[in-house]
Amino acid sequence: MEFEVLKRGHIKRNIIIGSFAVLLISAVILNFTRAKYRITADIPIASGTINYSLADLNVVAITVDGESVDTIPEGNYELTNESYCTIDGEQDDSIKLFYDMETQKLTVTPFTTKGTKCYLDFIKSNPAKETLDKLDLVVIEGTPNFNNTSCTDRCEEQTVGLYEETTSKGITYYFRGDVDNNYLVFADKYWRIIRINEDGSIRIIYSGEKATVDQAGKEKVLANGYNDYFTGYTQIQTSAFNSLDNRSEYVGFRYTEGSQRPNDTNSGIESTIKGVLDTWYSNNLQIYDSMIISTSGFCNDREMASGSSWSSQPSSNMFYKAYERLELNKTPIFDCINTNDLYQTKIGLITADEVAYAGGKLSTANYGYYLYTGNYYWTISPEYFASRGYAGVYGVGDAGYLLDYYVSMAFGVRPVINLSSNVTVTGSGTIADPYIVN
Repeated sequence: MEFEVLKRGHIKRNIIIGSFAVLLISAVILNFTRAKYRITADIPIASGTINYSLADLNVVAITVDGESVDTIPEGNYELTNESYCTIDGEQDDSIKLFYDMETQKLTVTPFTTKGTKCYLDFIKSNPAKETLDKLDLVVIEGTPNFNNTSCTDRCEEQTVGLYEETTSKGITYYFRGDVDNNYLVFADKYWRIIRINEDGSIRIIYSGEKATVDQAGKEKVLANGYNDYFTGYTQIQTSAFNSLDNRSEYVGFRYTEGSQRPNDTNSGIESTIKGVLDTWYSNNLQIYDSMIISTSGFCNDREMASGSSWSSQPSSNMFYKAYERLELNKTPIFDCINTNDLYQTKIGLITADEVAYAGGKLSTANYGYYLYTGNYYWTISPEYFASRGYAGVYGVGDAGYLLDYYVSMAFGVRPVINLSSNVTVTGSGTIADPYIVN
């Protein structure tokens, strides 16, 4: 069944209609993605098709934070109680409206009468703040200098704590420096919270098997500054990012030979490290799958830096956008520029930008911040293709610094997942009393 959303260019969207039986239509779910709000629907029935015109189903007005607009807003917006539908000009309070901000689907139920018109009123939502309050966390005001490392002692600045950042999707809260209140237990494993995502989900990075770490002494192993080089508790194994490194496409989480990126995130050849992560997820986290979300995604940013153009085997150094942000401008971002680089999977890796937000820096040691482990481990962020003939992806070095490495090198794998905002959490986030996901 297909719905056509009227917009410049006649872009098509899929919309789902639920029906009770042969002729009775009980609910309509409208899927809005950057779409004009006027809808024409073809609804199949036993003996043919009812063609609904604009007058049959029409969203006639949309307001966002009190301002009239002509499109459904993107990002974190809630439908208010001021929204309603009418039939033949009369308000019908039996018609219920529900908007899912994650999928951008509007449900109208019951929908049994032609001539239904709906008036939608949205307000900006902050799901991340709800999770912040649930974890009883306090935000520090101000913006750190991302040209500096951060920790309490022997770093370039002491911006330590939880900070706020506004992205295109809303508000996110991220931990920086040698914080001591971002410890979490999930699936019998220790994790550190990287940030609270814009949708309220909790982004966490693997820090060891609970039974193993407890036996070794969690107060020692989990403490900021612990050198895990000889024990390897904080990573699941070592692996190449990709087994080959002589083409620039090998910086891809998935890749297509001869292309900057695959046509979408579900196509192309799977990287070596993606295979490692997926296998580990299947063996360790699959039974918790309903508690882990994929919508926040993992950004394998393959946009080109200014002055670089993509080639599979360029004759001179070719740089990706993360190089421009982190090495030249010192301006990390949480946004993913190209949607075909955003892998909406259940498991991935930390980005180089997130390392910079946490207090890491290019080629500068930081033995204090919470991402230091004494090991080399991968991020998901491409850095460049060198004229000498190899592809490079950012990693975190043994002294806590960011640096590029050949993708064929064997480095640590630290899985990152995003817990649903609906999970129940107890504890205070310290080593002695970590957050525990029930």
